[in-house]
Parts: sequence; C-alpha cells; structure tokens
Amino acid sequence: MHARAKMLRLMLIKLCVDSAGSKGQVVHWVSKLSRRAQGFREHVTLGPKISETVKGKLSLGAKILQAGGIERVFRKAFTAEKGERLVKALQCYLYTTGGPIAGMLFVSTKRIAFRSDRPVTVTSPKGDVARVSYKVVVPLKRIDKVRPSENFDRPEEKYIHVATVDGFEFWFMGFVSYQRSCKYMQQVIGGGAELQ
Repeated sequence: MHARAKMLRLMLIKLCVDSAGSKGQVVHWVSKLSRRAQGFREHVTLGPKISETVKGKLSLGAKILQAGGIERVFRKAFTAEKGERLVKALQCYLYTTGGPIAGMLFVSTKRIAFRSDRPVTVTSPKGDVARVSYKVVVPLKRIDKVRPSENFDRPEEKYIHVATVDGFEFWFMGFVSYQRSCKYMQQVIGGGAELQ
C-alpha cells in the first residue's frame, strides 16, 4: 500500500473513532471499504486500457437503461426459459487464452451465462470478419463444481473456477465484490437459488 494511502486510512480511522467511539466497528468498516476498493481497482485495471474499460462500462450502463433493467438485458441476450429467474448479475471478466474479456455474468435459477460488454472481432475460415458478443452459457445441471481460487504468485488476483461435468473449465475474475460473487455462485450451484 502506498504511504499516502496508509496515511489517509489512519486519518479516516482516527476521525471515525473520535466521532463513533468504537474502534472495532470503525476498523471493520474501513477494512470492508478497503476490500471493495481493491476489487474495483482490480476490475478496472484488468482491461487492456482503462479508457476502453470505462467506455465499455458506460456503454453497458446505457444498454441497461435502454432495455429497462438488467433482467430485460438478460432475457434479450439469452432468451430465458419458462420459470427461469435472474438471481444476480455480476460485472467481471472471463479469462480466455486471448486475455480477459470484460462482461456481465448472469446467474439464474437454470444457468450461468456470460456476455461481453463489447463485441469481439472474429474471422471465419473464409477470411470474413465479424464483430459479435462473446457469450458462454452453462446450464446449472452441467456444473460439477464452483470454487474460489487465487493466483499463487499474486494473491490479490482472485478467480471463481467453474468446472463442468464434461470437463470444461471457466475462470471468472475481476469481480467488484469477490466474496459476494462467490457466495451467489455457490448458492445457486448448491441448489439455494432462492437465497439472496
């Protein structure tokens, strides 16, 4: 942590203790704020350029507003099944061999579905170029396990590893709130989709 950030943190703790009187409660809230700031920083810096990431997030926000909410974005992008309900939408990155792709991970009562914030360029075998949304859909019944993971060399890099019964693996990373994201994913996979 930078010296300036440490100094600001200590000043904030002193200010809060002076006004609140409970050092334990203040340390709890400052620690929580620090984790949230770390998650946001990781989320924004994973993209190739911060300006591109910010543009993607603004574009996503505009799409959500135009569609009338996140539930409608989900239904439009993935054609929800009868009785399917969106449990949570999480901003994150899907790690691919070509690098991380920013997008939204939709966790529903029937599946998890990822959609990129911005279109990716793909080339057909004939050489035709197209820009399409990068999508991944995994039905819950095909998921073998969901487990939290972290980079051994860089423990601040945290992932959610999703393994399917047929041997496919997906690595989601860069969550704004990693702990909450893990909780939602494990609840849904464990059959607790109604828990929020």
